[in-house]
Amino acid sequence: MRDWWQPRLTLRTALLLPASALFAALAALRRALYRAGILKTQRLAVPVLVVGNLTVGGSGKTPLVIALARAFAERGLHPGVISRGYGRIAGAEIETAREVHADSSPAQVGDEPLLIRRSGAACPVFVGRKRVEAGRALLAAYPETDVIIADDGLQHYALARNAEVAVFDARGAGNGYLLPAGPLRESLSRAATLDAVVFNGDVTLALGRPAWRMELQPGEFFLLGDPARRRGAADLAREPAARVAAVAGIGSPERFFTTLRGLGLQFTEHPFPDHHVYTAADLKAIDAPLLVMTEKDAIKCAQFGDPRLWVLPVTAQIDAGLVDALLEKLRGPQAA
Repeated sequence: MRDWWQPRLTLRTALLLPASALFAALAALRRALYRAGILKTQRLAVPVLVVGNLTVGGSGKTPLVIALARAFAERGLHPGVISRGYGRIAGAEIETAREVHADSSPAQVGDEPLLIRRSGAACPVFVGRKRVEAGRALLAAYPETDVIIADDGLQHYALARNAEVAVFDARGAGNGYLLPAGPLRESLSRAATLDAVVFNGDVTLALGRPAWRMELQPGEFFLLGDPARRRGAADLAREPAARVAAVAGIGSPERFFTTLRGLGLQFTEHPFPDHHVYTAADLKAIDAPLLVMTEKDAIKCAQFGDPRLWVLPVTAQIDAGLVDALLEKLRGPQAA
């Protein structure tokens, strides 16, 4: 996976080119079957905005979803959010749509939906293996909802959508090749059908679509076991590296580490895979009196009661022009 984010093919990724060609053919066939109506697309009763990726791994979708939900609510709308709930533990309940509550567990609903629900965006959140069912369950429970934001699902064509946004972080499109030789889920030519592209951080790609900037603004660190206790970045920056460990189980741990370095912190790095299911042993194995982590990681670590855990919240800052452009699209004629 590290080779995916190199600017060109490596020996290992080059060997995977035949598999990438097969993947491209299957993806194109699947999309063509949906466009021809052979595979069915289902529409919800309200407009749908899909926020997703053309690349694998996290790029900042969830903070953008939270920011858009807040912005829509400030404009007088009643947004709701749906998600597949990636990372839920399999069981009978995973087959049906369910609401995400503030006291839900990540195992029940997934880490990102729970983060959205606890974010203060003040909108209902539902998860389901089939996003259409999640959307219908949300609308049945909250009939005042007048727009639905799908967190991820750009390639989930069974759900009709009125607008689409793709997010890229500083890694860009990597080597520009499709899976498994590169990080792309779909060809970059897919960008021509998007309504907007959002660049999270220092990245620029020429995709021929309206592009907007998003910046993740860090807040004060808070103690996971006692959120009222706060420490500013300048305070933590005075700690030597041997006392601070940075933990990140997100799509791009390096993005979190870069943020911490930008705040002046010194630390040892402890990256984990995206959506990692933490155990108490994971944290116990890290020998440092202070552990700093993302909110997404903290949701899964609160149960351990580790007194060393400090959390860095971030807020996505987006341009009002992006909100205006998406609302204009959502309020227009429904897309086929």
